[in-house]
Amino acid sequence: MRAIGINTWVWTSPLTDATAPQLLRKVAGLGFDAVELPLENAGDLTVEAVGPLLEETGLRPYVVGAMGPGRDLVATSSETVTSTQDYLRACVDLAAGLGAPAVCGPFYAATGRVWRMTPGEREDAYAEWRENLSPVVDHATNQGVRVGVEPLNRYETSLVNTVDQGLTGLGELLGRGAGLALDTYHLGIEERSTADAIRAAGEHLVHVQVCGNDRGAPGGDQTDWPAVFEALDDVGYAGPLNIESFTGENATIAVAASIWRPLAATQDDLATEGLSFLRALTTTREGGTR
Repeated sequence: MRAIGINTWVWTSPLTDATAPQLLRKVAGLGFDAVELPLENAGDLTVEAVGPLLEETGLRPYVVGAMGPGRDLVATSSETVTSTQDYLRACVDLAAGLGAPAVCGPFYAATGRVWRMTPGEREDAYAEWRENLSPVVDHATNQGVRVGVEPLNRYETSLVNTVDQGLTGLGELLGRGAGLALDTYHLGIEERSTADAIRAAGEHLVHVQVCGNDRGAPGGDQTDWPAVFEALDDVGYAGPLNIESFTGENATIAVAASIWRPLAATQDDLATEGLSFLRALTTTREGGTR
């Protein structure tokens, strides 16, 4: 049965060695199979601290990065490119050490950074992006980790909004260890059909994040979830469905993710409602029992 996980951003930011024990035990206790570990800063999480927790809880790990201010691979200084590459390598090293198969995120420009581009300027930006991302992809490939690049909606980036743009921009990096990480929230804003976008990603689909169209729990929202599941089956995606949402109680993450109101009665409710919906739909489609 397809694994169902959740990102710890639902409850806190940043996740650290000190906060991980209580939170990972909570995630496992709620019944999740997997956990998405955001590495916001190199050193926040270590293999020595998190590895034993994963063994204890049985949670499957997935690592995501955060492209905060000053993390850019395009149209920026060489110093910024170097520091961003170093940060992404740290994400890869954590994933490799924990046995996570991929590192995913919007690995091209700082979230919230937008600018207008002509078609020619966009082509040049994609070429620069490939050049600067390539060493990170090589580092990941050498460690058996895939890099999943996440398209974001138009309000969070102007560089990669759609699956088509992601495939075009990555170019020859596809198949060399890079692919796409898709989030149903962003797909619901930018794509004409979420299901067709998943099919367009095809073999290059590395990772999937899910949530309601309002950034809350999946289920009971406007998303055509049976169509999403059908598309995932069509492309042979065997990875997890990881719920990604955020808490408005943390000022930094609330502003970064534009969380201005509660998305559930409690964050635990958001997690359990989403898990219940995804588990029921997965069980129904696969004809199995938990």
